[in-house]
Amino acid sequence: MVCLVVAMLAAPVLWGQGKVSWRAASAAELEAFLPARAAVEKERIETEMRTATGITDDHGHTIGAVVLITAGYAAEGKYSHYMLAQSPMVLGGEVRLAPGAYVIGWNRGPDGLAVHLFDAMTGMDRGTVMARASKEPLRVEPFRIWPPGDRSAIQIGRFLVPYALER
Repeated sequence: MVCLVVAMLAAPVLWGQGKVSWRAASAAELEAFLPARAAVEKERIETEMRTATGITDDHGHTIGAVVLITAGYAAEGKYSHYMLAQSPMVLGGEVRLAPGAYVIGWNRGPDGLAVHLFDAMTGMDRGTVMARASKEPLRVEPFRIWPPGDRSAIQIGRFLVPYALER
């Protein structure tokens, strides 16, 4: 009988451990998380903090991105955004990203946007995923990371790349 009571009391605690709640990060959280100058390969490129977007969870993990001001740098035309991830994720069901720093670029194709991901420190290609036009009307955003409970997607203009967070 005592074992049954202990199990019933412990069950809600154990069940709650598997669920993590993500939400949109505030401007202050993103400013504290993202760098004013991002380390991209051998350069430190200025970022445009007013463009920052991201999500955070109830355990202090954040995934955020910001526009790179690439004029005059080797990255010009290759990368447009810097992304920091403190949680592993899979983009487009294809590209797995471990926690770390990445740079993102894209180009338009007949089927949508080809989104290219690179390791920020080495420039190593991490993969390419397709962003497809949204089937529902959305406000056009230059770049937005939606919380998983809302949309589980990264939005570029009117295009979406689905993502999944891993443990």
